[in-house]
Amino acid sequence: MNGYAGNKDDYLARLRRVEGQVRGLQRMVVEDKYCIDILTQVSAATRALQSVALGLLEDHLGHCVAHAVAEGGPGADEKVREASAAIARLVRS
Repeated sequence: MNGYAGNKDDYLARLRRVEGQVRGLQRMVVEDKYCIDILTQVSAATRALQSVALGLLEDHLGHCVAHAVAEGGPGADEKVREASAAIARLVRS
């Protein structure tokens, strides 16, 4: 079971909202809206995706990584490395 399983419906709802935001951005470009207005909406969509990513990361750490660490062994080390790499990717984005 994935760490986010308990929040799956929430994540799907949030991702559907982001999907709507991106469709709105496309529409704004088609309609030649003001650049700053489009950039403002890009920023909002980006923040929404970052929020989803942080929630997924929290769920992963609290479930998958915690479970692997409790079991110990090389699997635990791999889960910690995997989580660290994911955090690094998020920080760079």
